[in-house]
Amino acid sequence: MDYQSKILSLDVLKTTLAEVASDRKRVVLCHGVFDLLHLGHIRYFDQARKFGDLLVVTVTADDFVDKGNHRPILPELLRAEALAALAIVDYVAINPAPSAADAIRMLRPAFYCKGGEFRQGELGAGLKAEIEAANHVGTEVEFTGDNLLSSSNLINKHLNVFSPATEAWLKDFRGRRSIEEVRAYIEGSSSLKTLVVGESIIDEYVFCDPLGKSTKDPVLASLYHSIEAYAGGSLAVANNLAGFCDQVDLLTLLGESDRREEFVRDGLRPNVHPHFVTQQGAPTIHKRRFVDNHTNARMFELYTMNDTPLVRENEAVLVEKLESIVDQYDLVVVADYGHGMLTPATIERLCGSARFLAVNTQANAGNRGFNTVSRYPRADYVCVTMHEIALETRMRHADWRDLVREVIQRVDCPRFTITTGKDGSLHYTPEDGFSQAPALATHVTDRVGAGDALLAVTSLLVVQNAPWDIIGFVGGLAGAQMVSQLGVRKTVTRDSITRSAASLMK
Repeated sequence: MDYQSKILSLDVLKTTLAEVASDRKRVVLCHGVFDLLHLGHIRYFDQARKFGDLLVVTVTADDFVDKGNHRPILPELLRAEALAALAIVDYVAINPAPSAADAIRMLRPAFYCKGGEFRQGELGAGLKAEIEAANHVGTEVEFTGDNLLSSSNLINKHLNVFSPATEAWLKDFRGRRSIEEVRAYIEGSSSLKTLVVGESIIDEYVFCDPLGKSTKDPVLASLYHSIEAYAGGSLAVANNLAGFCDQVDLLTLLGESDRREEFVRDGLRPNVHPHFVTQQGAPTIHKRRFVDNHTNARMFELYTMNDTPLVRENEAVLVEKLESIVDQYDLVVVADYGHGMLTPATIERLCGSARFLAVNTQANAGNRGFNTVSRYPRADYVCVTMHEIALETRMRHADWRDLVREVIQRVDCPRFTITTGKDGSLHYTPEDGFSQAPALATHVTDRVGAGDALLAVTSLLVVQNAPWDIIGFVGGLAGAQMVSQLGVRKTVTRDSITRSAASLMK
């Protein structure tokens, strides 16, 4: 058989295996990423094959490889072809899901085999789902011997996917920190009682095929293709936090007209509990981006909002709500997009009563640089971009250390994170001074939502007094995950960040 003909779709493979079952042949299923095929995988397949008559291997599709922005190294078709070239493998299929659970239910193998390294320790969500699916269809789950080799370890040691400076930082970090130490801070976030305060934003992407300039007018014409909408702004911050915390409360702003409350509620994770304040005479903030359907490049943006400050009655409702709940939380995260919700009276209440206050004031086209962090006289943690620091200080080209020192004179805050895009993040405390962490993204699709994810994740670690190198590392993983996709299609979770961290630390 031509080895490429071994690669089948799951639907075709289901039919093929049904025919095999009639001959009483026992099918063994193995599953994984197999990003760098090595001897450990071959031993795993050899041991798995002994349980039955045919060996089928499913490969995690590119979109579901959850090992960091830099993975997979090889695209799904090449990974499938490499497996199909092995004589011991009978069939290969690409699995469009994060685990093999659906494939097990679909293919109904006699045995599902995992490597021996999965036998010990707490089962991950993916393996739990796979075992549940196997029990449902009568598939036996078996574990092979220990695999002493790791694709992630080989990639980290021998394939330099990052810049030399980033590789050097990661090597030093691996020497000082363990995955158990990183995981402890990630797991420690679960019990934190957290409140998010900020504007709701509906992020909409209109996909178009550009046609060119109109023949009669100086207008760029495009052909509509499709549309997607995501829960953005403070909704995204809350969803990111809810991927780590057992419960997150959200105090947010919706419009009186075009309210979209049902969309907002549906877009929140189940463990996010929202409280809504209404802005009279205004719609819920809606940011529509027109993007090229082939490249995802943004062509134009359209804001629908009324960013005048809350009227007195609504402001009073917001302040009264804060007064009744704000001091109950371990962490209060303020996502201030400068669109009218966070008034001086509201900020005064937050700064005066929050036990631990984390603040981001975003500079965007809608607020035109008027929304700077010195609006908050006090915070426990500030997370902003270098551009936002420059706007605050009105110094575009000064040394970043001088910019931070200037901001410290304006905001009573002991902890700062400044993100610098492709250069990573900078951190400062009076006790520890300045430190840096590299960016961990190897490709960028869209930067929308990256800052919200980094704010959420780093706030959880800062409130636990985690070391700055761990904060920078985990924050970099969160940002890298977000920029690899369009908008906030998916937010970060405890499992996704832990897997990314484990992959880079092997």
